[in-house]
Amino acid sequence: MGQLTDQTTVLEFNQKGVTVLNGIFSEWVDVLRKGIDANMKNPDPNARIYKGDEGKGRFFVDYCNWNRIPEYKDFIFNSPAAAVAAELMNSQTVQLFHEHVLVKEAQTGVPTPWHQDAPYYCVDGPKTISLWIPLDDVPRETTLEFLVGSHKWGKYYLPQRFDGSALNEHDTLENIPDINADRDAYDIEGWAVGPGDAIAFDFRTIHGAPANTSQSIQRRAFSLRLLGDGIRFARRDGIMTSPPFKQVRLQHGDELVSEEFPMLI
Repeated sequence: MGQLTDQTTVLEFNQKGVTVLNGIFSEWVDVLRKGIDANMKNPDPNARIYKGDEGKGRFFVDYCNWNRIPEYKDFIFNSPAAAVAAELMNSQTVQLFHEHVLVKEAQTGVPTPWHQDAPYYCVDGPKTISLWIPLDDVPRETTLEFLVGSHKWGKYYLPQRFDGSALNEHDTLENIPDINADRDAYDIEGWAVGPGDAIAFDFRTIHGAPANTSQSIQRRAFSLRLLGDGIRFARRDGIMTSPPFKQVRLQHGDELVSEEFPMLI
C-alpha cells in the first residue's frame, strides 16, 4: 500500500491538532451504516440516549462494540484506517483503543459541548488520533468544530457528559473556557463533510458541535480512536474514565498489553 496522506496533511495534523481527509473511506460507508443500524437495534448497556427539547430527536452514543458487530470489526482490521493513522501520527505502531458511534437524529436540540477526549480516557502518551467519519452529509453549520492548536496548550479540562453534567462530581480539573461566549477570541476551524470523509484529530484537541436542528436530516458518525508509539495505561484513582474498561487489570504506567486493545500495525 502506498502513501495515503501527503506531507501537507501530516504537517497540518501535527501543527493544528486536526485535519480533514476527503473521500478516504468512501468504499466503507455502506459497511459502517449497516453496523450502526445493528448497533442502534441492539445497544450496549453503557449506551446513552439524550433527548432534545420536548423530547424531539435522539442523540445516540455508544462505544466498545467492535467485537460483537462484524461490520465494525471488518472496518477496523481491513480498512486503511490504521495505515492512515500511522502516517499522521508518524508512528511505527497503531493500536485500537475503541470505536465510538454518535448519531444525532433530525430535530435533536442537543449540542456536543466543547471538550477534549484525553481527560476521559485511561491512556496517556504522545501519539493519539481519532478518525471521525460521517455517514451522512454534514453542513458547516452542524459539523464538528476545533480549537486550532489546543493540543499544544499543555492542559486538561474537566470532562463532561454530553448533557453538560460533570463525568466525575469531585474531579479537580478546571472547567473549559466558555468558548461560545467569545468565539472571536479563538482560532476555530470546521469543515462541511460527506459520507466517507474523515476528520482526524489528536485526543487533546478541544472540539464540539452544534445541535442538529434540521427537520429531516440525521447525522451518523463513526469515530475510531487509535493509539501510537509510547502509550501507557493510566489509572486515575477515584476517577471514572469513559469508556470505563472495568475488565482491564493493567496498573498505572503499564504498557497497553490487553486483548481489549489489539495491535493493528
